[in-house]
Amino acid sequence: MRRIIRLLLPVLLPSWRFFPEVGPSPRIEYRLLEHGRTGEWQPAWQRPGRLGPAAMLRRLFWNPDRNACLYATACAERLALDPSQHAIDEINRWLAACLHAGSATRMQFRLVFLVRDPDGEERRTIHESAPILLAAVHP
Repeated sequence: MRRIIRLLLPVLLPSWRFFPEVGPSPRIEYRLLEHGRTGEWQPAWQRPGRLGPAAMLRRLFWNPDRNACLYATACAERLALDPSQHAIDEINRWLAACLHAGSATRMQFRLVFLVRDPDGEERRTIHESAPILLAAVHP
């Protein structure tokens, strides 16, 4: 029985030592562009304000939207470290699938780091994509 517990313990309580460092993660913001008008930057994903116990339990086992968001965040982290067209394409595809663009024909995203210091919060834009046609992105 002890052997089984020792085998299961690392699965139930994982070690976080495999991270080389813990740092801020870039936030993805987007804006829609329609007929010469530029929209305001908006966060791509916001956490729900409050979840009940049943919703929290259900999300432990089934939360595809959050999984997709984590994938987009991983692409954003890769893009911050080593820019690649693949990461840009994947973020554009994820955003196009999530958005209800209405009459907007184009979209743009940026990556922002929030840096907190004693004086307050500073936003640093580290990447701003070129505007793309929403029709050209296949979600």
